[in-house]
Amino acid sequence: MSDHISTRFDAEMEAIRSGVLSMGGLVEKQMARAVEALQQDEDATLVDAVGADEREINRLQVDIDQQCAQIIARRQPAAVDLRLILTVTKIVNDLERIGDEIKKIAYKASSIRGSDRLTRLRLFDAVRMASGAQQMLRMALDAFARLDVNAAAEVITEDSDIDLAFNAIMRQLISFMMEDPRTISAALEVVFIAKSIERIGDHAKNISESVVQAVKGKDVRHATAAQIRAEVAGE
Repeated sequence: MSDHISTRFDAEMEAIRSGVLSMGGLVEKQMARAVEALQQDEDATLVDAVGADEREINRLQVDIDQQCAQIIARRQPAAVDLRLILTVTKIVNDLERIGDEIKKIAYKASSIRGSDRLTRLRLFDAVRMASGAQQMLRMALDAFARLDVNAAAEVITEDSDIDLAFNAIMRQLISFMMEDPRTISAALEVVFIAKSIERIGDHAKNISESVVQAVKGKDVRHATAAQIRAEVAGE
């Protein structure tokens, strides 16, 4: 590959990397708006903004996927470069899915506004859970930006905390619904919100697993957290 072609290839690779980080930044902003929608009184502008963010996230996914396809067709990359491009396509898919879940959270928050004290109390738990998912997403994007497998492994470990928080919310809500059937409708809305947050954690975990695969060349999607830590450590 000539120096000129090599320079252009490097620029194209940097463009898709920057595109992922820009898309990730938009998803983070969207997530912050959804959490604010959970905490505040009715604010239609927040929900509208989350919907607008989701449409822009969809557009970015298509653009980045097209860039990746063009690089593969024109440059025929191999080894590490090809793994990184395939990693980018996986990550933008997970970011798009996160955007979908965030939109669900914002719309559910709007639909249960003004509900009883039980719902507000459980929403407080959901907000705390969402803060954990936000942190996971931030760490996963940082791991991708630096191709840091150790940071990626830490994100994967954090996913268990999100799962535990979701299970705790589920147990509490099931108890309330059994004690008072009048709470079922509102409680189910909170369940849907908590489930979306749990899925966001799963997608952040997926992003981190993709980082490990890009760097190490091994698919760790079905490995345990301990196995991934061992892979990262080179054991």
